Amino acid sequence: MREINILITAASRRVSLIQGFGQALKRLGLRGNVITSDMNVLSPGLYFCNRHYLVPLTTNRRYIPIIKSICFKERIHLLIPTIDDELQLFGSHAESFLEMGVRVAVSGAETGAICNDKHRTVQFLAGKGLPVPQSWLPEELNFGSLNYPLFLKPRHGRGSVGAHYIANEKELRFFLGYVPDPIVQRFLPGREFTIDVLADFSGKIISAVPRERLVVRSGVIDRGQTWNNPALIDLGVRVAEALQIRGPANIQLKWHREQGAVFEVNPRFSGGINLTMAAGADFPAWLIEMRLGRKVRSALGKFTDGLLMSCYETAVFLTPRVAAHSGAIQVSAEVAPADLGQTARSRILVHGPWLEAQSFAEQPQAKGSELHPRDLNCPGPACIADRGGLE
Repeated sequence: MREINILITAASRRVSLIQGFGQALKRLGLRGNVITSDMNVLSPGLYFCNRHYLVPLTTNRRYIPIIKSICFKERIHLLIPTIDDELQLFGSHAESFLEMGVRVAVSGAETGAICNDKHRTVQFLAGKGLPVPQSWLPEELNFGSLNYPLFLKPRHGRGSVGAHYIANEKELRFFLGYVPDPIVQRFLPGREFTIDVLADFSGKIISAVPRERLVVRSGVIDRGQTWNNPALIDLGVRVAEALQIRGPANIQLKWHREQGAVFEVNPRFSGGINLTMAAGADFPAWLIEMRLGRKVRSALGKFTDGLLMSCYETAVFLTPRVAAHSGAIQVSAEVAPADLGQTARSRILVHGPWLEAQSFAEQPQAKGSELHPRDLNCPGPACIADRGGLE
C-alpha cells in the first residue's frame, strides 16, 4: 500500500476540507497522514487531523523555512495552502518545494498577485474578453456621470469585510473616506454564484461546479445549491484557463438574464467546498491521484444537480490543559534561548539543508503538567500536538 502525507496550512475552520482529505486517503486505499498548521491553538481544524503544528504568521520571514521543516519531518507529499495571504508566497516557492518532493497545490505567483487585487482581476479578465462589472478606482470617478446603485469594497479585502452597497453620492463619498484603498463597481443584479474549479498541474480543467449562494454569512456560504448549467460551467473554465489556474480555485459572479459577470477569483479552496464535494466532485481524491502521477480524467458536468446545503454551527471543546499544551509552544524564530527565561531545557535543532539552526525551548512546566518531551520533538519553532484523528 502506497503512502501519501498531506499538509493543510491555516486549518482554521476548514474541518470539512481536512476530513475530506482523510476520507479520500481511505477510499483510495492509501496509507498516510493529514497534518495541519495554524497560528492559533484554538482553531478547530487542528483537532480533525493526525497531527498539527503551531506556526507564525505568513509575514514572518521564517515562515517558509518552518513549513519546509514540517514537510521534511512529516515526509509530506502534497501541500494545500488555504488562505489568500499565503497564495502568492507559496506560488513563488513552489519549485523549491517540488525539489523536496512536495507538490504545492497552488497557482503561480503572478496568478496569486492578480487575484489578490480586485482591480487587477477585473482588468485582466476584461482584457481576455471575459464579462466583468464596470469598475473604478477613487481617482477615476466622475461623480456627475455615475448611475446608482454601486458597490464599494477594499481592493485587497476578503470575507466581505468593508464591502458596502452604495445607494447615492452621499454614501459614496462617505465610504470612500471610510474604507481604505477601495474599488467601486457597478452593482450587479441577479443571483450570486461561486464556481468551484479544479485544474491539474498542467492547467487542464478537471471540474467546475457552480453553486448558488442562497444565504451568506460573513462572506461564507451558509445555504446553497448546485446548478449544472453548461453556460456557467463554460464561463468557469474560460476564467480558470485565462488565469492559468493550477489546483483549486473559486470564481465569484452574478448571473442575470442568462449572462454572468465575474467580480472575484480566489485561487484556493472555497469556504463552501463541502457542498461541491458532497455533490460528487471529489477534489481531495483527484489532487491525491494527481500527486501520485495518475491521470485524472475530466469530470466537467459530472456532479449532482440541485443538491441543497444548509449549514449549522458545531463546536470543539478543549480542557485548559489541552488548550495550553496541544500545540506545545510557539517560539519566534528571532528569539534567542537566553530570552526565553527559565525553561525545562533548550536546544538547537537543524532539519534539512534549507533550515538554519533555530532556537527552541520547552514551556516552563507547571506542577502536574502532563506534557511529555516527545510532544516537542519537532524542528525549529513549529511545535507538534499528537491529538485528534481522521474519524
